[in-house]
Amino acid sequence: MRQPPIKKKKSPHHVPTVLVANRGEIAVRVFRTARRMGLRCAAVYSEADFGAPFVRMADAAYCIGPAPAAQSYLRADRILEAARALKADLIHPGFGFLSEDANFGRAVEEAGYAFVGPPPEVLAAMGGKDEAKRIAQAAGVPTLPGYGGNDQDDAALERAAKEIGYPLIVKPAAGGGGKGMAVVRQEDALPGALESARRVAAGAFGDSKLLLERYLPAPRHVEVQVIADAFGNVVHLGERDCSLQRRHQKILEETPSPIVSPALREQLTGAAVALCRHVGYRNPGTCDFLVDEDAETFGFIEMNARLQVEHPVTEMVTGLDLVELQLRVAMGEALPLTQGDITPSGHAIEVRLYAEDPDAGFLPQSGRVLHLRWPDEARVDSGVDEGAEVTTHYDPMLAKVIVHADDRPAALEELADALAEIEVLGLRTNLPFLRTLAVDDTVRAGQVTTTWLESAYAGWTSGIDDATVPEPAVALAGAAEAARILSGRGGTDPWSAAGPWRHLEPGPTHVVVQVPNAEEGTGEAAPDSPRFGGERVVDVRGTGPFRVGDREIVQADAAHEPDGTGCFSAGHGWAVDGIRAAAVTTPGAVHVYWEGQPYELALGIKPRLVDAEGGAAQLGAPMPGTVIAVKVTAGDAVERGQTLVVVEAMKMELEVKAAADGTVAAVLCSPGESVTKGQPLVALEGAAD
Repeated sequence: MRQPPIKKKKSPHHVPTVLVANRGEIAVRVFRTARRMGLRCAAVYSEADFGAPFVRMADAAYCIGPAPAAQSYLRADRILEAARALKADLIHPGFGFLSEDANFGRAVEEAGYAFVGPPPEVLAAMGGKDEAKRIAQAAGVPTLPGYGGNDQDDAALERAAKEIGYPLIVKPAAGGGGKGMAVVRQEDALPGALESARRVAAGAFGDSKLLLERYLPAPRHVEVQVIADAFGNVVHLGERDCSLQRRHQKILEETPSPIVSPALREQLTGAAVALCRHVGYRNPGTCDFLVDEDAETFGFIEMNARLQVEHPVTEMVTGLDLVELQLRVAMGEALPLTQGDITPSGHAIEVRLYAEDPDAGFLPQSGRVLHLRWPDEARVDSGVDEGAEVTTHYDPMLAKVIVHADDRPAALEELADALAEIEVLGLRTNLPFLRTLAVDDTVRAGQVTTTWLESAYAGWTSGIDDATVPEPAVALAGAAEAARILSGRGGTDPWSAAGPWRHLEPGPTHVVVQVPNAEEGTGEAAPDSPRFGGERVVDVRGTGPFRVGDREIVQADAAHEPDGTGCFSAGHGWAVDGIRAAAVTTPGAVHVYWEGQPYELALGIKPRLVDAEGGAAQLGAPMPGTVIAVKVTAGDAVERGQTLVVVEAMKMELEVKAAADGTVAAVLCSPGESVTKGQPLVALEGAAD
């Protein structure tokens, strides 16, 4: 049996140092356990992550390069340089980045460090979906029909696709997290899917090899958590159901699965343990299976040879700390438990909170987190805090929210309650979507499949953009801006200036708030307050507490302190007539959280812009990112819906398409160019002949 690498003997007083070769939430998660174990914590960080929570949490930290992952978190040489400088003993790869890179694991061990993961040769074997399937077949584990041969020419893949049959799914062989995956339903769509998958695979994983696999129209995604040591001990920790997915990205994970029977559970867990024994696995891992609609047959699809994002639900039902177990295994210890010691209890559910806009097709968002409030009871694993900058360079996940209860209905109730307590201001999130899913009848019945969400929620929007802005939110925006003005840091805007002195109390502070779709006032604004289209003058009286009409608005924290970035970060907690709310003022806007909804209300009079007649329509970038493909040239005739430019941001490919038939007047960008949100990319004019 292969043993883990042994380092030179240390002083009996030596405190081992664990370096996390990753960032964000997983680094925070590992450090939390490592500190409890008495280990020293070391972080590596990119220039974009300077000052991030995981960096502040570490005992020592080392900058490994610029923001792009290819120049920092994917640089094995820089990570090993940091390990030497920080005197590391163990290197934990987290998930994503280099976590399943066999070459990295090998380099770590050759440099004399303990790699917190499986042996490099096992990573090499199980890291690619194609080889993993061949090994699973050799171990007697059922698999789905597919192709993962070395001949990767389009012609070979097209021949294999005909043998497999349509629909099929294209996957990066070295990938994970659903990145680059595409369902192909007919033959003529295959070339485009191959081109896109190769590009994503090369950029995200450094390997453009592809895998084709039979596509099941309505399967369940069930995975089995395993852990093994270097002494031949292998145990499973039950299964997780990850069927609630969008674009192959997991949204909700739970354990136990609502559709797995005791007999099927025995088959799935037995297959996972057999595979681990066959390959000589070590440390935590997850065997992923697709279970057919009948919930009786299943096929192995891949092994995640690392700690999974959704590991907390397993921890909640077993009472085990998976990070502690993997660290102890990496330090050469035997597993302290047997299969009989594992007794799962209750039901646990996790959802992933992302910085993405459901009303814009779930596009990832970037920006500053101005205000955060987490639920009081639920477990929250997060790598961001208030004031954090969410960039386009990394995955936009803000947090994982995990609940545990005696049974599934109670867990779903706890989830709904926890989501109702969360407040995020500064950028849009999928929180409204998660709240909707938590009370959905199909979700509650446990009947979702991996394809259900795409059809059941096609075109779903939160409705917040079309909703009427509640008058209390408008009043709170006015009060928050008035508090900023009265702090002595206001501007010279005449509409935001305090009124004249009056007997007994100061005059009102006038604040102009832009209020699209506002409710009609009910006394909150003075009856004679002027209005400018969607703008309103809010008269705020008092110096705190404040009054707007008949409403009393109280700031929960009266310590008015600027935060150095132009944001007025006096206590974000407010109360409007005794009801909790939140508000943050920024230059030119107030961000308000009221009764479960965020609102961004601009201040001042909005400029009126007039479009030039006869000019070419300009199509802008949907979000900040990098242009990776330009599909047209000046003079081209294009049709409505035709892809003109492809922008990559936050590991997603976003297609900018023609809104109507026309002719390309000018191409205003080039491949490799970094663009900002709304930046013109292509100018179109006229109608195509």
